[in-house]
Amino acid sequence: MKILGIDSSGLVASAAILSDDTVVSEFTVNNKKTHSQTLLPMIEQVVKMAGIELEELDAIAVAAGPGSFTGLRIGSSTAKGMALALKKPILSIPTLEGLAYRLTPVTDELVCPLMDARRNQVYTGIYQNKKEGIEAVRQQEAVAIEELIEQVNALERPVVFLGDGVPVQKEALEANITVPYRFAPAHLNRQSASAVAALGVVYYKEGKSEDARDHKPIYLRQSQAERERALRLKGEQA
Repeated sequence: MKILGIDSSGLVASAAILSDDTVVSEFTVNNKKTHSQTLLPMIEQVVKMAGIELEELDAIAVAAGPGSFTGLRIGSSTAKGMALALKKPILSIPTLEGLAYRLTPVTDELVCPLMDARRNQVYTGIYQNKKEGIEAVRQQEAVAIEELIEQVNALERPVVFLGDGVPVQKEALEANITVPYRFAPAHLNRQSASAVAALGVVYYKEGKSEDARDHKPIYLRQSQAERERALRLKGEQA
């Protein structure tokens, strides 16, 4: 099975080709360039270096959200356009689940990915190892960091944190987490298209693929522009 994985949901942009149980090529960057500049050239490079034709792909796996609204639109539209052109299915991978899958297969700890959602909130979920996959203890959501800390402490199990929300909330975590915890090392603490592709294989085998025409990003909450518009309309009505 050959899967193209794409993740542009956060600060990291990543593309990878997975063939059976081998990551054949991967290109990941974490810089200040916009994903609209980097994603398509990255995909072109991983396909070229893998020596696999696009037509050979079985599916395209994409981190579908939550995350950066712009990044999600870029990733989803890229995956959708390619899938339509190639007549391939899309594997829509929840962003936090894909991030957690970097660790769940190799640890018995709870895995808690964090993405900075601004306004003292994080996009997060809590996951654990499941044979041949991953199991959500708590599904992905947008919550205040204080609420997440309460949830983690209540589970009374060791936990590992990862994601771009960790540096933002590290002080709060260190001050308030009461269970054994640690932070993932640098080479495992951000999004990876290879993890998205690998989890895509699990989704594919479980029959969770979708037609490209039906694919939509998972936003979880309104964008800032939508929130401001709603407030403006509410003020006008008042």
